[in-house]
Amino acid sequence: MSTLTADPPTTRTSRRSPVVVRTARWSALHPWRAIALWLVFVATCAFVGGAVGLRTQSDQQGLHGQSAQAAQWLHGAGLDQPDTEDVLITARSGNLDHAAALRAAADVTRRLTGLPEVSHVATPVTSPDGSAVLVEASLTTGASAGRLLDATAATQVSSPALRVEEVGSASFDDAVNHQVAQDLAAAATLSLPVTLIIMILAFGAVVAAGVPVLLALSAVGAATGLSSLVSHVLPDSGSTSSMILLMGMAVGVDYSLFYVTRARAERRRGLSPLAAVEVAAATSGHAVVVSGAAVITSMAGLFLATDMTFASLAAGSIIVVAVAVVGSLTVLPALLVTLGGRIDRLRVPFLGRERTPRLWPALLRPVVAHPGRSLVAAVVVLGALAVPALGLRLAADSPRSLPTSIAETHALARLTAAFPGTTTTHDVVVTAPAADAAQVTGRLHTLAATVRSDPSFVAGTASYASSPGGAVQVLRVDAPYDPESAGAKDGVRTLRSAEGAVTQGIAGAHVAVGGETAADMDTDAHLSERLPWVVAGVVLVTMLIMAWVFGSVAISLVTAAANLLSAGAAFGVLALVFGHHWFDGVLGYTSTGTVINWIPLFTFAVLFGLSMDYHVFVLSRVREAARTGVPARQAVRDGVAGSAGTVTSAALVMVSVFAIFASLHMVEMKELGLGLAVAVLVDALVVRT
Repeated sequence: MSTLTADPPTTRTSRRSPVVVRTARWSALHPWRAIALWLVFVATCAFVGGAVGLRTQSDQQGLHGQSAQAAQWLHGAGLDQPDTEDVLITARSGNLDHAAALRAAADVTRRLTGLPEVSHVATPVTSPDGSAVLVEASLTTGASAGRLLDATAATQVSSPALRVEEVGSASFDDAVNHQVAQDLAAAATLSLPVTLIIMILAFGAVVAAGVPVLLALSAVGAATGLSSLVSHVLPDSGSTSSMILLMGMAVGVDYSLFYVTRARAERRRGLSPLAAVEVAAATSGHAVVVSGAAVITSMAGLFLATDMTFASLAAGSIIVVAVAVVGSLTVLPALLVTLGGRIDRLRVPFLGRERTPRLWPALLRPVVAHPGRSLVAAVVVLGALAVPALGLRLAADSPRSLPTSIAETHALARLTAAFPGTTTTHDVVVTAPAADAAQVTGRLHTLAATVRSDPSFVAGTASYASSPGGAVQVLRVDAPYDPESAGAKDGVRTLRSAEGAVTQGIAGAHVAVGGETAADMDTDAHLSERLPWVVAGVVLVTMLIMAWVFGSVAISLVTAAANLLSAGAAFGVLALVFGHHWFDGVLGYTSTGTVINWIPLFTFAVLFGLSMDYHVFVLSRVREAARTGVPARQAVRDGVAGSAGTVTSAALVMVSVFAIFASLHMVEMKELGLGLAVAVLVDALVVRT
């Protein structure tokens, strides 16, 4: 480590040096110790995560309003409906051979009856039009669909002339989890070579390119393990691992890129590895800390939504960003000093050479000369992109939004067509003193008779259930509509408008209408109510951070306005792409005309944080130039042009990772990936100029 003793005295840190610089110097002076500690940290996180396992959200934890209350009462009284799996038997072509279908139904009934996961198998039912036979199996609590699917597959083998398929909540969960696992593996497989190629183009050397990729991967691995531990406090939403990979690859590579680029530049100026690391820590390292703090606080704004799904996604994102920041400040300086000049090994010809920037100075010249006109032009363009967001329609995640690669979606469509009214059920749950049980039962019978002629419900489908003693009772009514349809929502409103008639004159009686449609409506209402709080919280915190770091209220206001314009443009593109069928073939999905309801709010928080990467890095370079005494306009030119290569490479990494997610099967990943890719492009190209 002889190079470490050759630093000029001015590079040595003191107790008054920023913590970032002191941390970098310690890691640089003890590189192998720092690297070993990082490896131990990552391995420990992965081991602990695997040991404690992942705790997922229950059905009740993701609910709000009346539907949440109804679910809690039903669960407490043991009246929750058991999960069911439906085995649908139809003809592959032409008319159904009813005798053959009944034999297949008897066969699958026999196979299902002997399984411990099955509590009851109903008598086979033929559809009204005779096109299908249905066998419904009720599951025991917490049962999976694995062996039921095997039984259905065995019946299919023995009845090749028929189509025998299974669909239900458990089989849907298994299919979705399998698809998500495949998508995540594909995203990781694709993002690694793409990111590495961009890094090679940026650095011109394979070794230098590999450092940011390795740090990002280790951050994702550690954060995944930590998120499993945190899931025992904030249960996992099911999409948290996707968010960790998405955010980890994006910010992990970006932070390392900023740091490594500055350290290499200082080395080329003649500084030793240690001195270069200290300068990089004082400049790019400081920007990384500020950017990381901005992302973390922006994601923390999602806790204001008071929603378990958002809390889980926010926690996963915060963890991976924090780990990436810590890695950039500790193990990265150690790697840079250990590698020394070897970081430029395996050079690629014609790449990585320092060139005088031409493009960005040319773009900036008219902007700096005519800032007012440029600002108006940018606002007009981004405003035009944002206009379609006014027509953005939101809907809850449902089987309709699942990709057609999941076979159960086709089975559900055939089931709904053959047995209309079997997919949507409304629950009217009443809790009252046990002494009034008979009166409550009478009121529920009256309600059932009242809605019998209403087209929002299926006549004759009302069913009743009661807890021992009658303190909790439920009336279940089927609706002949898709859960997300306007007809199903009208049914919920009708039932809720009759709540007073059910409880009138009964002291201590309370009623709540639940079910899938009610849950979606309550979630939409809850998000609409919390949206202003989340937006205000994220914007305010972002402004405070920028004002504190740069000592300028004007900069904080400009940053907030620019981020709002980027968000508006991203939401406008989401409305155009997913609200119509124009890009179905390109993105490989079928549009439902809506965007999943949690995507805009989550995207808003993410892009507000991520855009700080570029704002902080560019403004830091501008301030650095201004401190040398050059005029303000020249400082802007020098800061933006001097950071152009690094910021462009960072933006390419983010856009590439997000675009890969937009190519996956799950629609929420497509929407999230496209929205963030557009926002980063707008931020890096238009807003930066």
